[in-house]
Parts: sequence; C-alpha cells; structure tokens
Amino acid sequence: MIIKAHAKINLAINIVGKRDDGYHDLDMIMLPLDLHDAIDITVLPSKFETYITCDDFSLEVNEYNLCYITVKKMKEKYGIDKSFRIHIHKQIPIGAGLGGGSSNAAAVINGIKNLLKLNLSYPEEIELAKSIGADVPFFLNNIPARVRGIGEKIEPIHIKNKYFVLLIKPQKGLSTKEVYRKYDEVSSGAHADILNLIKALNDGQEILKDYMGNDLEKASISLLPDIQFIKDRLISDGFENVMMSGSGSAVFAISTDHAKMEKEFKKLDKLGLNVLLTKVL
Repeated sequence: MIIKAHAKINLAINIVGKRDDGYHDLDMIMLPLDLHDAIDITVLPSKFETYITCDDFSLEVNEYNLCYITVKKMKEKYGIDKSFRIHIHKQIPIGAGLGGGSSNAAAVINGIKNLLKLNLSYPEEIELAKSIGADVPFFLNNIPARVRGIGEKIEPIHIKNKYFVLLIKPQKGLSTKEVYRKYDEVSSGAHADILNLIKALNDGQEILKDYMGNDLEKASISLLPDIQFIKDRLISDGFENVMMSGSGSAVFAISTDHAKMEKEFKKLDKLGLNVLLTKVL
C-alpha cells in the first residue's frame, strides 16, 4: 500500500504557555500542502523484523525514526503480530519545519489501520498520534485547521481562495528541540492575530501578513541567520505574505498569483537555491 504523506506550513504559531512536562501549549494555524512524501507499506510475517528504508540517505531510519516508533507503539497497543516493510520516498525537505517526519508517522498509522482493518475511533487515533509527536494528529486528516494544546485539539477552518506556496529551504536545517530551547531563552517572537487570520482566510483576503506570526522565528533566526536573508529576499521581490514555517528552517511565501510564484521559482532555482513550488490542498 502506498500512502501520500503531505507537508504543511504554519501561518501562525503562538506559544501560550509551558507545561510541567516540558512541552509548550500552542495555538496554530496549519495548512496541508500538495507537496508530499510517498510511504510504501508492506505487511510481513511475524518471523521477520520491521525495517524501514528511504531514498534520502540523510534521513536516519533507526529506532528513533517516527515511523519505527509508530509501528512499535501500534504493535504493543493493539497486539499486532505482524511486521512491516516501510519505504519512504522523500520529497519533503528534512529539518525544514514542514512536518515531514510527523506526516510520515501519520501515514503509517493510516496505512496499518487500513491494511489490518483495525477499528479505531477518532479519539483513539488522536491519542495514539499525540503519543508519537505533537504534529502527528493534524496529519491524520490533512485539512486546514486551528490546532491547539500540544497538537491534539484540531478545529477545521474554511479557506476561500486557492493559495500557492513557494518554499525556500536554507542549506542547513534546524533541530526543533534546539529551537524551543533557544525560544525559552529569548521568549519573544511575532505573535499572530489568529481570529482575524481565520476570518481573512474565510473571506478570501489576499493580504494575510498583518495577522500571520511565528513565535519561534526570532529564536530560529538567531540560530540560522540565513532565514532572515531569505525572508528579506522574498519581500524585496514583491511578496507580502512571507514567514518561516514551524521551527524552521524553511521560509514560505503564500499567494493566489500563480504566475508570479512560478516566475520567482524559476529565478531562485537558477540561483541554485533549494526552492519548491506547491499549493495548499
């Protein structure tokens, strides 16, 4: 079975508190993208071990990989006596804040559920996904949403326009753990106006920048100044809705003007930048 594992961008990340367990309570706007990895899952007899491969050799596929963790948790929780061969065809950049690892894990949940015909309730799926990673619940359904808590509270939102997304990733990626550690030091960022952002998306407004914001951006830029360079470049080229996604390092521009986005893509691609053009699902 082959399952698409979609990327995402965050139009908003507000950090509203820190929990006793070390996690941060978040309030986010997340949009799924057409950009995706492909996860090929095959059921194996129990005499074999689960093994994971990837065509991007920079991705670690050991016991710390979220796909491996997902299989282990599902086998323990549901008494599954099968093993699995999982191949990840990678298209989502690694260490970019686009949710690739979490999306892969959600695809494995859905794949095993369908292959073995597991009868899981939605709350049960959310609880399983949350135990694997904060972004994993969102990727179970891949719909635009306001996401709160540590990622388990998902409220679908309506988007009127057809938005295209230009993604630029610096050569280096960032560790989410390191970015949050830095955030706890600087404790500041560009706080988003989430209610007005939801209204703007619902009404079909083109200009979203006044409502967008990412509390992690300042911390990420301090760790990797290239993020600010890319933001400045896109803004100087006439894009208004420009921000870093997730904990970085990818920067995106979002617009309804496909011709303008395609022109910028060709321009940046010729300069040798790691640039992708996709759209919101």
